[in-house]
Amino acid sequence: MGGVSPELQTRLGHRFADESLLRRALTHPSAEGSNNYQRFEFLGDRVLGLAIAKWLLETFPQADEGELAVRYNALVRKEACAEVAERLDLGRHIVMGGGEEKAGGRRKAAILGDACEALIAALYLDGGHEVAERFVRTEWSALIERSGKVPQDAKTALQEWAQGAGRPVPKYALAGRTGPDHAPEFTVSVEVEGQAALKATGASKRQAEQAAARAMLEKLGLWQDED
Repeated sequence: MGGVSPELQTRLGHRFADESLLRRALTHPSAEGSNNYQRFEFLGDRVLGLAIAKWLLETFPQADEGELAVRYNALVRKEACAEVAERLDLGRHIVMGGGEEKAGGRRKAAILGDACEALIAALYLDGGHEVAERFVRTEWSALIERSGKVPQDAKTALQEWAQGAGRPVPKYALAGRTGPDHAPEFTVSVEVEGQAALKATGASKRQAEQAAARAMLEKLGLWQDED
C-alpha cells in the first residue's frame, strides 16, 4: 500500500505535472531513502498558515485580533490537519517502513497531520499558491465555522489566545485559601499582558485557575458557554 494514485489526484482536484513532489509528500521517514516528507512538512505548515490567515480576514471582517488568533490556532493545529487527512483517506497512500506500518502508522494522528502539511507543500510547489489555497479552502470549510468555539479547557484556550496574539503565556498565582480542610475554597489570580488581573475561586487550585481563565476569556469576549 501507499504511493501516488490517479484516484488520490482526482480527489485532490489537481493533476501533478511533477508526481515526484506528491510521492515525496507521502513518504514517511521510516521508508528507505532520504526523500521523505519532513522538509515539505516545514513548508506546508507556512503555506497553510498564510491561506488560513487570509481566509479568516475575509470571512470574519468584524473579528478582532484575539478572536482571529483563537480561530487561527484551531485551524492550523495538527489535529485539524489529521482530521482532513482522515477524510482524504491519506493514510493508505503513505509509503512507510514495515515496522511503522505494523505499529499502526497509517492511523496515527501525528503522521496523518504531518503528511497533510507535506501534501499542501507539494500542491504549492507543483501548482502555486492558488492551487494550495483552493485545496485548503475546500478541505477546511467544515472546520472554519466551528473554529471560534472556545474549548471547555479555559486555561488552554487562554494560552492559545495569548500565543496567537504574540503575548507571554498567562500567569497564575494562588491569592488565598479559606474554609475548613474538608471544604476548602481557593482564590487564584490570572494575569495577561495588556489586561488587568482577575481573580476567581474554586474547590481546588485547578478549578480556581480554570475559573480565572474563563473570567478572562469572558472579559475578552471569547468565552462561549455550552447550551
